[in-house]
Amino acid sequence: FIHNNLTPTRFGSSTIFFQRRSITVMQLKSLLTVFFLTNCCCSAFNIDHNRNAASSNNIQQQQDRRNVLGQMMVVATSPFLLTESASASGGATAGRYTTIPIAKRRYYGRVQQAVHEFLMMGPDMVQQDMTAAKIQYFFDPEGVVVVPAKRKDVNGQCTKKDNDCRGKEIRDSRWNDMKASMYLLGNAFRTDQQKPPDRLPTVKAAKAFFKEVDLIEKNVKKKKKKDSDTPAAYANALDILDVYLDLVELPPINSGHYDKEFDTLVGESARIT
Repeated sequence: FIHNNLTPTRFGSSTIFFQRRSITVMQLKSLLTVFFLTNCCCSAFNIDHNRNAASSNNIQQQQDRRNVLGQMMVVATSPFLLTESASASGGATAGRYTTIPIAKRRYYGRVQQAVHEFLMMGPDMVQQDMTAAKIQYFFDPEGVVVVPAKRKDVNGQCTKKDNDCRGKEIRDSRWNDMKASMYLLGNAFRTDQQKPPDRLPTVKAAKAFFKEVDLIEKNVKKKKKKDSDTPAAYANALDILDVYLDLVELPPINSGHYDKEFDTLVGESARIT
């Protein structure tokens, strides 16, 4: 149900100017109901006016009532305009101005710490020694506490039969945590909510990086003292990682920014720390 911009359309004795827009069935029913009631009221006023045509006071009252009805029409149709404006502010703009800052607070620390540890493997990669402690630690499935243990007390009291409410921590490798945080951060950098994640440049760069490092992980598990193939994959991964960091608004790997360690907890700010 579409009208051209500012096209006059008559409903009974009323002339309404529509802007170009699409209206749902429920909105159309509501608008037609308003138009029907308005025309009924106007017809009643016309009958009253014909019966009292000689009275100038009645004519003035008739005009006043029509003015009030016109104001009521504007008020009745304004929710549809407000609804459309509100829906237009979502979608791509919602992702751009809301999702990205939240994603930065959640994942910036984890991504930066992972990049720090990935770069720390560089000297050992040059030596082609896959048994080095830093390389093994990066891929160790028990190396990193992903979720700290939380006590399971109820109002400060342990209700378990064995009186053990310490909880259990969740551990994983830094590499697996890096994959998860890089993907989630990259997925937030979108300007179109309808675009699938695999078509985003950030996600494409992340997956290209994952492919290279997965090859490194397979070679690391073999624990070779001399591996001439893995350093080449590591160098390719560094180039792709630089592309990804630029897309998610983080400094490049050669900036010196990653020489320190980072807090992996959810940050209070979306700024780089």
